[in-house]
Amino acid sequence: MKYLGPLLLLMLFLYACGTKQDKNNAEISNKWVTFEMLDSIRIDYLGSPTVHDLDPGSKKLIFMEHKEISQIINIADFDGSILASFSKWGDVPDSYGGLMASLRIVDYNSFVAYGTKGFLTYDFEGKHQSLVKHINSPYRGFGQIGLGSGMQESKGRYLYINQVPQSITKNEVNFYEKLRPLTWLDHETGENEPIIQFPENSIFRSGKYFFRNSWAPAFTLVDDLIYVAFGIEPVIYSYEASPPYSLVSSISLDLPDYRYFKGAATYSTTDVRFFGQARTSGKVLNIKKIDKYFVIAYFPGHDALDTEEAFTNKSPDEARAFYDKIHKKYPHRIAILDSLGRMVNDFVPEGLSPNSMVLRNGELWMMEKPDEEVEQDFFRLFRVGLKSIK
Repeated sequence: MKYLGPLLLLMLFLYACGTKQDKNNAEISNKWVTFEMLDSIRIDYLGSPTVHDLDPGSKKLIFMEHKEISQIINIADFDGSILASFSKWGDVPDSYGGLMASLRIVDYNSFVAYGTKGFLTYDFEGKHQSLVKHINSPYRGFGQIGLGSGMQESKGRYLYINQVPQSITKNEVNFYEKLRPLTWLDHETGENEPIIQFPENSIFRSGKYFFRNSWAPAFTLVDDLIYVAFGIEPVIYSYEASPPYSLVSSISLDLPDYRYFKGAATYSTTDVRFFGQARTSGKVLNIKKIDKYFVIAYFPGHDALDTEEAFTNKSPDEARAFYDKIHKKYPHRIAILDSLGRMVNDFVPEGLSPNSMVLRNGELWMMEKPDEEVEQDFFRLFRVGLKSIK
């Protein structure tokens, strides 16, 4: 009985702590979080530019005009001035060959290009500084080009989508068991290290078949953890960012009206209802973790009626009208979740391109969504913050 008093006090203390924690969690889950514009950059430019990277430290950004017969690299500052323009594509001694990822700013006066010839470093005036060739011949797969879709640096290496061809084909049942979706790229040695596997409970380990690149990962690196969503699968998995790259946790994403392809019993390259899911299935496009929040960009996917209509025969005019309607009906969206995966907001960011999110020096930047009906002679980027609304 002499221990009853201290025991009761301990129970009351634990109850109070639990109540406080529950209250804090409730406050987080009931708090709506949205975007606020903090800063912007305007570049006067007539054309179809693709922004590759920006650096708040040097206050520089790099963009390209991708054309069939030329690729012009442009270096601009945050005041909107274009400082240099040059080409490293085609028949020039210091060409990168075929570009396999977005250009990446390295420091105050240089950037790196990951191309079929290796890792090439240039200064902001276009002078070639170094070349590190690939250890193994590269496979030019489906590297993603543009802001928000590039390599992510950590401790001198870059994390990127694994473009190395597998020794098995996609129509074999064990393709996804052997696939390594991500790889470390070492721009100082030319080596690459494919890492991680799909978890046992992933849809890609269900024994079903999926369309090409359905697994293409959206990923981010935070505090020695890799957070990744495998394409169409609405789950954020976290892995240790160092060997043995163990799976730490998973968070299912309860995204509003998210419709995605669940897999097929057989693999096909001719059935439009199989490979055509690449256009109709929901997909996670980008992930960022800011403080205690996940910011997710995603395409929600078509509903059943629009999916069915997408696979019917149409005249060119009918197809154009259909996809104009679809483009407006299913815009890319932003979901904001707390650290436990609870939704605190979901919205279409007005005037912003959700998949262009990039974190640099702790700052979140996004491209302005262009007005497709009006030809503009400029483009803009916005620095975006998270704002809590009770």
